[in-house]
Amino acid sequence: MHLPESQRRFMDSVQGALRKYDAQLKEINHKIWSNPELAYAEHSAHDHICELFDSLKSDEYQVRRHAYGLDTALEVEYTHGSGGRIIAFNAEYDALPGIGHACGHNLIATSSIAAFIATCEAMKANIQSSGVSGFTVRLLGTPAEESGGGKVRMLDNGAYKDVDACLMVHPVPMAPGNPDLFSMATVLEGGFLANDKVKVTFTGKPAHAAAAPWEGINALDAVVAAYVNISLLRQQILPTQKIHGVIVNGGDRPNIIPMSATVDYYIRSPTLKTLKPLTEKVLKCFEAAATATGCKLEYDWGISYNDLKTNLPICESYVSAMRALGHHTLLDNSGQKSALSGASTDMGNVSYAVPGFHGIFTIPAEGVNHTPQFTNGAGSPEGFQRCISCAAGMAIVACQFLVDDHFAEEVKKDFQKE
Repeated sequence: MHLPESQRRFMDSVQGALRKYDAQLKEINHKIWSNPELAYAEHSAHDHICELFDSLKSDEYQVRRHAYGLDTALEVEYTHGSGGRIIAFNAEYDALPGIGHACGHNLIATSSIAAFIATCEAMKANIQSSGVSGFTVRLLGTPAEESGGGKVRMLDNGAYKDVDACLMVHPVPMAPGNPDLFSMATVLEGGFLANDKVKVTFTGKPAHAAAAPWEGINALDAVVAAYVNISLLRQQILPTQKIHGVIVNGGDRPNIIPMSATVDYYIRSPTLKTLKPLTEKVLKCFEAAATATGCKLEYDWGISYNDLKTNLPICESYVSAMRALGHHTLLDNSGQKSALSGASTDMGNVSYAVPGFHGIFTIPAEGVNHTPQFTNGAGSPEGFQRCISCAAGMAIVACQFLVDDHFAEEVKKDFQKE
C-alpha cells in the first residue's frame, strides 16, 4: 500500500513520543495487569490512568474522572484551537473472574493511552505544517466490556456524540498457521457478532423431596428442560450463530424441591437483523420448559451488543501505517478469521454511531483468550511491545484523519453507506 504524505510526516514524531513515555507506559500496563478488577469495579485502573496524566503536569490535558455517569469511566482530552475534527481512543481495563486479564484489556488500555499521547505530541510537533486551525484528541476509559456494556452506557450518556472517528486494538494469540502475522484489520461482516444476553429465573414451589415430592413444582427441572431444548436447537442454527449458557442457581439442598433456579445465556449472530429471530427461538425454549413444569419465568436482560461495523478507509490507513513501521499486517477482506471470531464487543454499538476501528494484534500466549495462559501472555514484555507498536499505527492514522480532509471525507462516506 502507498504511504500518503499525511501519514509519513508524522511517523518520526509518533515514534519519538512513544520512546519518550516508554517508562510511564510500562508502569501503567503493569499496574492494570497486576491488579485485575471486574466490571464497574475498576477503581484502581481508573485512578492510575488519571494519576498518570496528572503526573505529566500538563495543563493541556483535561482529565475528567467518573465520567458520563459511570464511577469507573474517565475522559482525557487535548484540544488545540477551535473547531476541527475529534478523534477518540477507547481504553478498556476490566478483567475476568478468577483468571485476571485473560482477554488482555491491560494491553488495550495501554495501547489507547499510548496512541492518545503520541497523537497529541505528533500534532503539536507538526502543527505549523498541518494546515488545521483546530482539533481534539480524546481518550475514553470504558469500563465493563466483558459483561456490563460500558461503552453502550457511555454512548447513551453522550461520550461519542461529537466524535468523528474512534479507534482501538485488541490482542489475540499468535496464529499457529501464520506465526508471522503481527496485526490485522478486519473488514468482513461476522468477525464480531451481535449479542443478546439474558438471565432467566424459573420459580416453582418447594416441597420435601423424599416425603412429598408431588407437592412441589421443580424449578431445576425447568432449567434442565430449557438447557436440553436449547442444546437441540443448536443443531438447526447457522454455523455462524452461537448460543451458550450456564446454570447460575439450581437449588439449595437435595432434599428440598428447588423453588427457584436460574440460567444465564448469551445468544450471538452475525448481524442484528439475524440475531432477533434467533433470540425468539431461544425464548420459546424457555417458555416450553416453564409450561412443561408449571413454573413461572422471569427475564433479566443484559445490554445487547451490536455486530461490528468496520470502516474500510481507516482499516486501509492502519495497514499502510503498520507495514511502513515494519510489521506484517493483513487487511482481512478474504475470509481470514482471528482467534476472536465469534466474539462480541460493545465497540460494535459505538461503530454504528461513529466511524470505528477495532484492530487485532497478536501476542505470544500458550492459550486462547479467556484462559489463564492468555493472562500470562498479556503480562509479558513482548505483549507490551506489540501493543505499543499498534499504538504507533493508530496514532499515525489519527494524525492523518485530523489533517487530511480527503481522507476524513472518505471515512465519513464509508460510514454512511448501507
